[in-house]
Amino acid sequence: MNEQEIRQTIREFITCELIRDESYPLKDDEGIISNGLMDSFSLAELGVFVEDRYNIYIPDADLTVDQMDTLDLIVARIMRG
Repeated sequence: MNEQEIRQTIREFITCELIRDESYPLKDDEGIISNGLMDSFSLAELGVFVEDRYNIYIPDADLTVDQMDTLDLIVARIMRG
């Protein structure tokens, strides 16, 4: 898994599927949930996508704003497996 490829895939999923604005310039350190771009339901959807795409398990306890609020945090979580 290449970190840049993961970052791009997750960015595209968030902008196209979750916030439905593929032209949105999502920054790596932007608060996706804390800034209101996504809600908790979307975070759960993102968790399922990540688990399916990268064959990793993310416990519900990890699907929090503190741990999954930015692209940087999400990518780091995927890289940890």
